[in-house]
Amino acid sequence: MIKNEISTAVVRRLPRYYRYLGELMESGIERISSNELSKKMNVTASQIRQDLNNFGGFGQQGYGYNVEFLYLEIGKILGVDKKHNMIIIGSGNLGQAIANYANFERRGFVVTGMFDKNPALVGRTVRNIKIKPMEELKEYIVKHNIDIAALTIPKLEAVHVAEELVKYGIKAIWNFAHTDLNLPKHIVVENVHLSESLMRLSYNLTRAEKQNIQ
Repeated sequence: MIKNEISTAVVRRLPRYYRYLGELMESGIERISSNELSKKMNVTASQIRQDLNNFGGFGQQGYGYNVEFLYLEIGKILGVDKKHNMIIIGSGNLGQAIANYANFERRGFVVTGMFDKNPALVGRTVRNIKIKPMEELKEYIVKHNIDIAALTIPKLEAVHVAEELVKYGIKAIWNFAHTDLNLPKHIVVENVHLSESLMRLSYNLTRAEKQNIQ
């Protein structure tokens, strides 16, 4: 049983567990201890046990974790055991890169539609998906039962478009626009600020360089 109020840090580690367990399965490994998993993930064994205990534990003393079982259970927790229909709004370079990334489909995130206001892009095909004009957005969402919208548009447009998406019934937004969205609490938003990630990388690089000088 999942406990209430799972910390953000734990949630952020779950996809890493899922990825590593998938790699272990591909290597034919059937079970693994928290100590062995900690060496691969650079997370303490105690932290791994604490994380998984939030969802029921899954391990057996003296045996460790059944890799396939744990992989499937974490998949259920993450919701990647079912299909999520997704659209991309903004079909420039970033939008097309997301559409072309086949691994999303293997995780259950299926891009079914792409939209843009640029006439030069409308009508083009990206991975067998025809880019549609924004005027068709509402009808498409309703007709195709879309769960998730990825926003890869300028921040000045993102706020208005996000508000329209809420009206059309979108449940979650993957926001690549460099702005925060003030939406109703029942709408799930995951912000991906690429420049902030790059600045964190720069900070850690600068820190490492200073330590090497000392």
